[in-house]
Amino acid sequence: MSMPRALLLVIPIILTETAIAQSPTKARESRPPNIVLMFADDLGYGDIGSFGAKGYQTPHLDRLAREGIKFTDFHVAQPVCSASRAALLTGCYPNRIGIHGALGPNARVGLSDRETTIAEILKSKGYATGIVGKWHLGHHPQFLPTRHGFDTYFGLPYSNDMWPHHPEAIKGTYPNLPLIENETIIDPDVTAEDQRSLTTQYTQRAVQFIEEHQKHPFFLYIAHSMPHVPLHVSDKFSGKSTRGLFGDVIEEIDWSMGQILEALARHGLERDTLVIFTSDNGPWLSYGNHAGTAGPLREGKGTTWEGGTREPFLARWTGTIPAGAVCAQPAMTIDLLPTFAAITNAPLPELSIDGKDISGLLLADPNATSPHTAYFFYYNVGELQAVRSGPWKLMLPHKSRTMKGQTPGKDGRPGKYATENVGLELYNLERDLGETTNVATQNPQVVQELQRLAEQAREQLGDSATSREGMGVRPPGRVLGLRLPVAKPKADN
Repeated sequence: MSMPRALLLVIPIILTETAIAQSPTKARESRPPNIVLMFADDLGYGDIGSFGAKGYQTPHLDRLAREGIKFTDFHVAQPVCSASRAALLTGCYPNRIGIHGALGPNARVGLSDRETTIAEILKSKGYATGIVGKWHLGHHPQFLPTRHGFDTYFGLPYSNDMWPHHPEAIKGTYPNLPLIENETIIDPDVTAEDQRSLTTQYTQRAVQFIEEHQKHPFFLYIAHSMPHVPLHVSDKFSGKSTRGLFGDVIEEIDWSMGQILEALARHGLERDTLVIFTSDNGPWLSYGNHAGTAGPLREGKGTTWEGGTREPFLARWTGTIPAGAVCAQPAMTIDLLPTFAAITNAPLPELSIDGKDISGLLLADPNATSPHTAYFFYYNVGELQAVRSGPWKLMLPHKSRTMKGQTPGKDGRPGKYATENVGLELYNLERDLGETTNVATQNPQVVQELQRLAEQAREQLGDSATSREGMGVRPPGRVLGLRLPVAKPKADN
């Protein structure tokens, strides 16, 4: 069966007059670009100024939008921590590589050493590679960033709520939260007071990395722990916004981007550096005033509605990406690895990946189109829940959590989710961004075609909802039993 014409709708890149005047034909060739990738945690589509945020200011992130490109239809592959990060770093749907959900302190699996990360492909081109912040792809030594292409690591091994002070956890569920440098635990018990300085510490380490590697190409991955709950903010931002603690936290993340941009400018690296900002999934809506917003989108984290998977995406590469560009075509985190490979002439991984090169979209080529026929959205341990092609999104039957009609949480304690049954539902996202009107009955041919694409995904990637094992699925890494060393406390002077 041929693709219905409705599925072939091309959504253009929109360029301002300034962007049209500056639009380049290709990336700069004099030096491979430095790449700085900032990844927030649980930040929603409507949580920064250029995407409609109210009650606080994000001037540095808004500057990225003015000086670079803004994607309005950018997605994560799965709306939860570990799976989302696996997709980002490997270019694979997380179920292809056996990473599901959010790995906890008791997890016995992690990112397999057979998989190739962004850091590894760039390291093959002579890049220095560093990560500061949250890893969440396995906390045992064999899974750490330093075993997956990163020269340096400073941060938390998993989410900042995986500690004994979690308000909803059964007593004894979580051990103390460790802070790790490279492969050594330098603080075995991160406290609430320590968390107040996390964003600042990550930023300082990031700036230090730039200063140390300014003369050679580098890849810097900044994975902020915030605004994942529990929210913590430094004194310099406490009480600063009119949106309460959540707004304060976002303003500090924006400050962090400002420090990065300032460091790049100070060392004359603006024209040699691609800077990207996005997040791992939508807002954790059950936390009420400690959660963000998905803006006009439906639902949030933990769902495959747009509010769970669609994220703000900003990119700046001064002199290469035209200022003020807007891309309205769909794209996903799985596409970043092959795109970075394309613009640096780095080799792609030997094992199959799912992402495709979207450098044409990223560089605002007005003739560029998405290289994908469809994107697939999984959740709940490999359950295929949605298929996206062009403006059309088909929701497949499954159970989904919702906060509709529920009392939201407050001040760090969550509300209770309800469960809703999702049927075979079709939405035209170009006309109905909020996914309010099911048009499956009016478009049977589109439904049939998207079901055919879903079946192709099941063959390759599996689907727990239909008890299918994918032919292209690879196992995760499994624990060898090693433990991380703990740094000895410094003697008092």
